[in-house]
Amino acid sequence: MKSFIPGLLTASLAYAQTATEKEPLLSNIQDAAATTKPYSPVSNVTGLAFNKFYQVWLENIDFEDASADENLKWLASQGITLTNFYAATHPSEPNYCASAGGDTFGMDNDDFNQIPANVSTIADLFDTKHIAWGEYQEHLPYPGFQGYNYSNQETYANDYVRKHNPLVLFDSVTKNSTRLRQIKNFTNFEDDLADKKLPQYAFITPNMTNDAHDTNITFAAKWERSWVAPLLNNSYFMEDTLLLLTFDEDSTYRKSNRIFSILLGGAIPKHLKGTTDNTFYTHYSIIASMSANWGLPSLGRWDCGANILEIVANKTGYVNYDVDTTNLRLNETYPGPMSTGDYSKYSPVWPNALTSGNCSAGHGILDIVKETYKGTAPTYNYTSPFPYDTKSGYNVNVNATRKRTSDKQPASTPTTNAGNSPLSPTAGKICGLLMGLLVFLF
Repeated sequence: MKSFIPGLLTASLAYAQTATEKEPLLSNIQDAAATTKPYSPVSNVTGLAFNKFYQVWLENIDFEDASADENLKWLASQGITLTNFYAATHPSEPNYCASAGGDTFGMDNDDFNQIPANVSTIADLFDTKHIAWGEYQEHLPYPGFQGYNYSNQETYANDYVRKHNPLVLFDSVTKNSTRLRQIKNFTNFEDDLADKKLPQYAFITPNMTNDAHDTNITFAAKWERSWVAPLLNNSYFMEDTLLLLTFDEDSTYRKSNRIFSILLGGAIPKHLKGTTDNTFYTHYSIIASMSANWGLPSLGRWDCGANILEIVANKTGYVNYDVDTTNLRLNETYPGPMSTGDYSKYSPVWPNALTSGNCSAGHGILDIVKETYKGTAPTYNYTSPFPYDTKSGYNVNVNATRKRTSDKQPASTPTTNAGNSPLSPTAGKICGLLMGLLVFLF
């Protein structure tokens, strides 16, 4: 086992910069840990369905195995079980990337990845309304640590790993010392909880033992219940909160990548506790749901057309899509610059984002995204409720139809994913794909 662990080169985040070395000496980490202070901003921006949103991810468990676990069954009885929730791809890291950036950028590996600073993230969305956000990564050695991993210093077993930390993958976060200090550990979570300084959004990652990666669902679910149950009795934590318990991906790659997911929290009406929701969702749906809830713009990527959590969609009148998952393949991804050729093909071209349209959340595209990609055509039809690529033949035989119609959101409304029902990427391919919101057949 290594006696030195990857870390940030500088001793203080006052001089923080994007990491350029994966494995500096342990002494560098210890120096930084002694001087780097966490930053815990707070805010109180009212949302339509919730005022706080947190998500906890476990690792690599098939839907059937997770749904059969007694501790997860107990947690499900306290909230809403999402029975049709899908990860974006394999392996782990591109799913974490997707949760923050709305795209995998072709990533098909768990390497030391860094995404250029001109690529926007959910942090940019939150900042448009000064919504406090943060991450809590178990056993992160200090706030903003950028290293590849940090092992248990007694056993040298796996503990914290960079690949399970969404926002640290993006240079737009790591080049900003203030943002870096909002990436903290579980000790900081306990402090923020006690001090009533939790952010309105947080991504929470257990260590490699507690998240089932190096153990199993029995161990991880027992840990998760023991960690979550006290929070369900904490009035400060629960008030107007929506808590998502989910997984990064399934374990058996030949399966569909459907993942067991539960919504908990005080934002859930009592009559919905112990119920199920069979709406099609992906990791991109979470970004879209937060945008719809708080009136935030879209990243102009796969969050644009993603289905919105019904608990939010019911507040906005948005009509989600039913997606026929028979031919849906979310076990690999389309070509991109973050590919190493494992589950996708390498392409040096960074995908252009969408720059116009309201998207499923109804609040348009982030201004900096519009400026960055001004005058370019989007690489993909990001208005789709599921990712597909006609050029590489990825998910082109998947169809979707409106779940229902209403006066607020008729099936022909041109500001949603595709506007026409049924949806078929194959049909769009035949007609000739036009990358923009004026195109509604795919």
